[in-house]
Amino acid sequence: MNFLAIDLANLPLPAIAVAAFGIAFVIYVYIAKAINDKKAPEQVTQTVAAQTPAAPVAAPAVYTGPELIGVEEREAAVIMAVVSHKTGIPLNRLKFESIKLMEDK
Repeated sequence: MNFLAIDLANLPLPAIAVAAFGIAFVIYVYIAKAINDKKAPEQVTQTVAAQTPAAPVAAPAVYTGPELIGVEEREAAVIMAVVSHKTGIPLNRLKFESIKLMEDK
């Protein structure tokens, strides 16, 4: 009797299914590898170019509050509160660039 000869008629069904699945998986891997290897060089360079950043992005400036010219902080706070109340816009939505004391003429 030859020990390499396999009698498929006497194999259980799960063993045949596992073998068929294994063969199908190996074929799938080879086909997928062949498709990936045939990518055009342009596609590869475009992919690499898309992944590399063009230039470093500068951090946005942090808002530290308005520039106070001739006005104390307490007075500026009152002015900002009045503007917020009169306009109906919440104070956290307003951005004051500067608050300057104006002399009467």
